[in-house]
Amino acid sequence: MIPQLAYPTALALAALAIPIVIFYILKIRLRREPVATIMFWNQIFEEKKPRSLWQKLRHLISLLLQLAFLALLVLAIGEPFFSWESGRSRRIVIVIDQSASMNATDVKPTRLDRAKDEAIKLIDAMRFRDEAAIIAAGNPPRVYSGLTDHQRTLRSAVREIPAADGPTTVPQAVELARRLVVDHDNKRIIIISDGGFSGSTDMLKDESIAAIAVGGAATNVGITRFQARRSLVDPIGYEILVEAMNGSNERVERRIEIDLSGEPVDVVPLKLAAGEKWTRVFEKTSAEGGILKAFFDKPDALEADDSAWAILPKREYQRVILSTAGNLFLEKVFEAIPLVKLTVVQEIAKATEPGAIPAFHRAVPAVIPKGRVIVIEPDRSTDLWDRGEAIAAPIVAKQDKDSPLMAHVRLDNVMMPEARKLSIKGQFVSLAQSTTGDPLYALIRRPEGDVLVITVNLDKSDLPLQTAFPILMTNASAYFAGEKGELKESIPAGSVADVSIPDIKANEPISFVARTPDGATRDLPPASTGKITIGPLDRRGIWSVEKKRDDEDRMKRSETRPAPVAQVACNLADRRETDLRPVADWSTRRVDIARGFGGRPVWYYLIATAWILTAWEWFLYQRRWID
Repeated sequence: MIPQLAYPTALALAALAIPIVIFYILKIRLRREPVATIMFWNQIFEEKKPRSLWQKLRHLISLLLQLAFLALLVLAIGEPFFSWESGRSRRIVIVIDQSASMNATDVKPTRLDRAKDEAIKLIDAMRFRDEAAIIAAGNPPRVYSGLTDHQRTLRSAVREIPAADGPTTVPQAVELARRLVVDHDNKRIIIISDGGFSGSTDMLKDESIAAIAVGGAATNVGITRFQARRSLVDPIGYEILVEAMNGSNERVERRIEIDLSGEPVDVVPLKLAAGEKWTRVFEKTSAEGGILKAFFDKPDALEADDSAWAILPKREYQRVILSTAGNLFLEKVFEAIPLVKLTVVQEIAKATEPGAIPAFHRAVPAVIPKGRVIVIEPDRSTDLWDRGEAIAAPIVAKQDKDSPLMAHVRLDNVMMPEARKLSIKGQFVSLAQSTTGDPLYALIRRPEGDVLVITVNLDKSDLPLQTAFPILMTNASAYFAGEKGELKESIPAGSVADVSIPDIKANEPISFVARTPDGATRDLPPASTGKITIGPLDRRGIWSVEKKRDDEDRMKRSETRPAPVAQVACNLADRRETDLRPVADWSTRRVDIARGFGGRPVWYYLIATAWILTAWEWFLYQRRWID
């Protein structure tokens, strides 16, 4: 079993032996000194006559040691290998888990750093002609280095893998690894992970897959769900859904705090058993909206799930211009609606202003203005309907319970002595109709804006005195605002989000940038529609979409930033990542890809022998056995 050289050209370095021998042959030039007589020198010359060239090779042991040292270095540079090593070359794919749980600090400095150290050990142990690839199981999986035998390239690829806040994608990364080595018989896929993914133990049933476990038992409590939406009932109300989980093997106590734009909203103490989940819905009120943040009062092993964010949309005030000859009940109902700023006028012409919602009581124009309009007891025919005779004592026989305009409203017990028959032109929805099929409350749909019409005589009816009437007007206000129950969903880390961009004109693409929670910017494709896609969102926090500016470089250096056109909240929100408890039966198969003897290549032992020879020569020199 004679070894071969990977780089035979390295033998040319053996020519360095020539100057080494020459230096031993060269005679040291003596210094001239005058003496009184040469009688004694002649006697020494007779005893030690000049010798041949080869006889001048004194201190042969020292010379042989130097030549042996050179030979070992030359062989080491040539990288010797045995035939069995080249015949069984392997393709190794190292899959490094890049998920959020790998940022846990139960292993110092983090689990991800320990995984990188393990990967570099595997790279150092590769045999001659082995090839390896590096894949990071992030979201999505990414090949950081293709198959190569260049160990320095592989080490650099491992060190480049950054920490991420997304969920694990080890199964997808393993499928990608299989495609890289599908045509090779001697292949090995090595997963370096904490095992926190679905099917981790079943994956090791494949003989070509091995695993190295990192991490151990750690104390961790995480926020696994955090969403906020506007209330379905209260125009300024909102609801917060919070879920927390104890991802450790011991009972923990924490205090979860919720802030809105930096102001405290609520504080709840928690006592969670091992693996226990806690869920609660909070009901609060705020017209201004802002950024909601939930966080724990104490840090633990995983910082990524200790806080979460949500965006609460701002409620805009609506201006309603009520045109009426005088109806105190109607005025008080509009004034009591949150987010409504009421203006009362007596002339029809003054009720039509841009951006305002006109409400006509009895007196209506012949042509209903464009936009959103409310009409109560119209006194004439218009372009949208023909006014007919009076309906005496109508009874509500049917109402549209599925419409948001009729939410929490019952009209069957309301006294209505009189209503007016309307023959509506065009498309409409009858929200409440009488036994004769006549609409008492209708929604007229049109491209210029919907119109709500109530045909009941309010002066003769007790409808203004019933709770149904303010609810009707509140529903109408929320319907026209288009924000009832609005939800800006918090996106899980690693996902892609479609963001609505207002004021985008067709065929006029505008360039945008996404600003990450840490302040960096990423270019986005130009948007020519009302939506733009950003992601994957690999950082937790608030992402902003901003218009790209020509002076973007200067803006990066400045503390002032342009106002965002849209925002997205991104949270870890993954129970599997929060659960840091060790996975049973994970990494039970021994990983052994070492080459050479004792897990070391041949050149390693050659270098070690060379240093031993150097130490031996130093010892002989110190003992004066050689000069």
